[in-house]
Order: sequence, then C-alpha cells, then structure tokens
Amino acid sequence: EGFSSVKFFLSLYRFQACVYFASVFQAMSCGIHYLASVFMAVTPNFVCGFPGNVSSVLFHNSSASSIEDIWTLWTSTENYIVVQLENREIWELDQCSRSKREGSLDLAYEYEGNKSVFPCSDGFLYDDTKWKSTVVTQWDLVCDREWLAKLIQPTFMLGVLVGAVIFGDIADRLGRQRVIWFTSAGQFVFGIAVAFTFDYYSFVIVRFLLAMVSSGYLVVAFVYVTEFVGIKARTWASMHVHAFFAMGVMIVALVGFLVRTWWVYQIFLSIATLPFVLCCWMLPETPFWLLSEERYEDAQKVIDTMARWNKVSTPCKVSELCSVQQDDLASGRTGDNDTSSTKKHNILDLFCNWQIARRTITVWLIWFTGSLGYYVFSLSSVSLGGNEYLNLFLIGAVELPCYIIACLAMDKLGRRNTLIPFLILSALICVLIMFIPQDFNILIILANMAGKFSIGVAFGLIYLYTAELYPTIVRSLAVGSGSMMCRVGSVVAPFCVYLRSVWIFMPLLLVGIMALLSGILTIMLPETLGKPLTNTLVEATEMGRNKKSCSEKTPPAHSGAALEKIEMFGQERVSTDK
Repeated sequence: EGFSSVKFFLSLYRFQACVYFASVFQAMSCGIHYLASVFMAVTPNFVCGFPGNVSSVLFHNSSASSIEDIWTLWTSTENYIVVQLENREIWELDQCSRSKREGSLDLAYEYEGNKSVFPCSDGFLYDDTKWKSTVVTQWDLVCDREWLAKLIQPTFMLGVLVGAVIFGDIADRLGRQRVIWFTSAGQFVFGIAVAFTFDYYSFVIVRFLLAMVSSGYLVVAFVYVTEFVGIKARTWASMHVHAFFAMGVMIVALVGFLVRTWWVYQIFLSIATLPFVLCCWMLPETPFWLLSEERYEDAQKVIDTMARWNKVSTPCKVSELCSVQQDDLASGRTGDNDTSSTKKHNILDLFCNWQIARRTITVWLIWFTGSLGYYVFSLSSVSLGGNEYLNLFLIGAVELPCYIIACLAMDKLGRRNTLIPFLILSALICVLIMFIPQDFNILIILANMAGKFSIGVAFGLIYLYTAELYPTIVRSLAVGSGSMMCRVGSVVAPFCVYLRSVWIFMPLLLVGIMALLSGILTIMLPETLGKPLTNTLVEATEMGRNKKSCSEKTPPAHSGAALEKIEMFGQERVSTDK
C-alpha cells in the first residue's frame, strides 16, 4: 500500500507536486468546518435555574454546598436536584421545569406534598466540567429551543449543497484560480466571524456562508488538481484529496481536546487555513481552462513556467496543442454519424431506457448511501462512550488507509467487484454493532471504525465509477446529479443521528438497510475496468448487455504523440464534494 502511494507522489513533476500539495492542504480546512459542530454544539448536563442564592444541595443521598459538586453524580436526564435557598425556600430542579415545595422546611429528596410548578425563567445551570462554553449554553438551546440546536448541522450541510452548485458554475465561467482565492479567503474570514456572532441567528447565517465557501473550495480544488496532475495520476490524486479532508477531521478532535470554549475553539480551527490564504495568490490558472477560453498567451506562460520548474528543455507549444485538438474534433465529426452529440441533454436522458434508468437509480442510491453512512459514523462517534475526542480522531484516521485500499482494489479487482463487498460489509457491520453489549466500549469503537472504513471505500470509489458508467454526452450530468444526491444524504445524516433518541440503533439500522440495498443493486451494474469510455447512450446501454462487444469498442483515435501532449490539458472535468 505504502509503495503504491510513494509511486503516485513520485509520478508528479516538481511543479505539479507543489500545486497539488498547496491545493489539497486547504482541503483539510473543509474537513475541519464540516465536522466542527460535533464539539461546538454539544449539549452538556443541565437543570433549571433558581431564584436566589443556594445554601445547600441534595441529590439522592448526597449533599453539597453547590450544584457544581453534584454533576459528577448525574447519570440520567430523568434525575432532579433539590436545593434550599438562603430564604429557606426548597426547590426541585428538573431539566425543563422547576417546582417549589409548599409548606415544607425539611430538606429531603423525596417529597409527596404540594408543589407549585414554574417555567425556567431564570435560565439554566450547565455542567461545565467538560466544556466551559458551547453554543448551546451560550444561547440556551435546550428544552423548547432544542430544535434550534438540532438545525445547526443540517443548515450547514444545506449551505454545502448551495455552495457546490454556485461555485462550480462560477469556476467554469471565471476560472478556477479566482474561485480558489475567494473561497480560501472566505473560509478564513467567515470562520473567524462565526466566533464573534452575537446571537443564534447570526451564527447560523455566517455558518451557512462558511459552508458555501468550504464546499465551493472542495469542488473547485478537485477540478483544479485533476487538470494539473494528468491522466495517469488522476485516480490517486482525487483519492488523496479525500485523505486530506480526513486529516481535517482529526484536527477537529485534537483542537476539541485542547480547547473547551466554543468561540476560542472556532478561532483555532479557522487559523489552520491562514497559511494557504497567504500564499494561494501564487497559484496559476490551469492551462486547460485558459485554452477553453481561448487565452492562448496566458496558457503559454503557464506552460513555460511548468517547463522551467520541471526542467523540460522543449516545452509544449499552444499552437501545436490547438492544431491537435482541431484535428481530433474534425476526425470525430467525420467518423461519427450519431447526431446525438450535438443535441442538448438534460436529466431525462439518464432515464432514456430501462437499462440506463436502472443504472441511474442504483448510482444515485450509492451516492446517497455513501454520504449518509459517512456522516452518520462521523457525527455519532462522539456518542459511543469512552473518550469522544479519541473516537473522532480514530474515525478520521481510519479513512487514510481506506482510500489506498480503494485505489488498489478498483485497479486489481474492478470497480463493481470492489463496491459490492464493501457495501454489503458495511451493512453487516451495522447489524453486528447492534449485538455488541453497550459496556464493551472498545469493541463498539472498533466496529464503528470498520463500518466507516467500509463505507469510505465505497464512497471514494463511486466518483470514478459513475464517470465510467455513462457516455461522454451525459457524463458530467451523471456525476453532477450523483453529487447532488450525495449532498442530500449529508443534509439528511444529522436528522438520522438524532433518531438515537428514539432508539439508539436507529441510525445504524437505516444505514445498514440502505447499504445492503445498494450492494444488491450494484450486482446489476456492468464492470468498467479496462473498458474504453463510451460516447453514446447506445454504447452505454450495450455495455451492460454484451461484455464482449463492449470491450472491443475503441474510443476515437488520437495519435500517441498528440495524446501525450494534451494529457494534462485535455482531460474531462469531474466535480465532487463531501
């Protein structure tokens, strides 16, 4: 595994390596902001506040002079605390209400007499032994305002969806470089601004904007690096973008362990993006985009810079590149009588016949399941018991080897033959976790890591597999629609995690069912390993029916020398997002 990774890095020239590592470094900040809420929006133990100064506190058979001494004994949300005030009044403090005992001056835990029930008009008292401050304690997002706390992560993921759509389109219009500049600066500015928001609604709005620029960066950075690294390293390059995202998750765990005040925690997380913000202006525009915009002089400057860095004595000339592309386009037009390539295509073309429609439904389901499982395992890791910081760190760390396994398996076993076992394995792991006793914390954590590993392999593989399953005329449409289903899954995932309050295993059950269904349906998909990319819907349909005829088809001819020259600039653009 390690040798394959080394081989990938050695395959990059000096210029491409610098651009690649500078770009994917910022992908860590996306992982940071996507999972920051697991500690920022945590709800500690709490009870209703009381009107006055306390003289003594009683919890079951234990007494203390302050409520802070009682939190270590707190075991259930159904518990209540009895306090006696300096004016001799005795109050029972529940989580969302408080009761004043009438006609009793004896401090006892059990009381059967008359009580007057009051709302929590004096605020709440929070357990600050673990977290000094969270957004929940800052704005009292508990009891009848609890639903506001539960909207923090879904609204962020909604911003992820919107940002991916907006910045993906802007990058095609204005260029990758400008969008990378703007989204990088935006992550730093909005990340710091979140820490200084003055109320819940401004907090959610700024976090929504932060989600948009984080998502926009991840989408455009993926396109940016794939347009620089070339065809041979594209698979490994795309997978390692995900790996840096996972490193961001690990940083969240580390900073969460060291900093227990939410706004300071947010500032420290945002500072991680500062080094890239200071140097991202040096990143060049991709020659591929410059050529598509007919900015030939600018493209030649970038190519010459690449040649100097890579010590190439005879750099490629834009004039030669343009003539090669024009010849290829001309030969493609004369060699193909199918007029469908000039037709404008829409989402309905992904359902043009039963074969393609079944393929589309299955692919969408895999995208949705991969995203749902990824975030369910990540967000619920802090609730597994034991050390929640270590749990999240391990859940992020397990992604690093999973992407290496995915790259190796998809090239050795095939895309479908890798996807099926890992989807079914993740479903089986979800079922297995349900039968592990709750006091076996280490075993539960290891099983969740295995589940995250399995779903991570499937999630990383589906990007490339989708692009290979569809013909050129609808390939971008297919990957784009799949990415939308992925983001829908990320919006649904937080709500799925909240179902733990209904039944602790409900999120795992839902992920397991979806993964099993996806794995079974994947059996009907064709294998694409070693097969040429299809160009028409007819060819794509036949790929699923007749393996032999499909494998004998060849893509439009390119001369070997020309293909070498346009390898870096002529590849197709595929957008992705966590």
